[in-house]
Amino acid sequence: MTNILLANLILILHFFYVSFIIIGLVIIYLGYFMRWTFIRNPVFRWIHLSAMTIVIIEVLFGIFCPLTEWEAELRGVQKISAYSSGFIPYWVHYLLFYNWSPRVFESVYILLFLFMIASMFVVPPRYKQQK
Repeated sequence: MTNILLANLILILHFFYVSFIIIGLVIIYLGYFMRWTFIRNPVFRWIHLSAMTIVIIEVLFGIFCPLTEWEAELRGVQKISAYSSGFIPYWVHYLLFYNWSPRVFESVYILLFLFMIASMFVVPPRYKQQK
């Protein structure tokens, strides 16, 4: 497998990780108002919260995202043209990495995390009753 192909796969994995966090939170709150029962699944809720906890730990301890580092390393130090890695990887990368300051990203991450913590109280997971 070539380095570019592996880098593209990591980028897509990263995109799905971020999507899971953002879309999951939207679905939890939307599900609360729509009375969807699956949003209270404890496995889903704890995996979802854990995914964001990893991001928050990276932010608090100044750890650079390993997926981003690995992808950059596989792409090499040299800059590559926009579509040299393909159309889909270009747009996935474009959607994931904005040109904002690190403080903006940290604030967004912390805000998302606080909404997730709040969701555990507003829309708590339901555990099956032991008989």
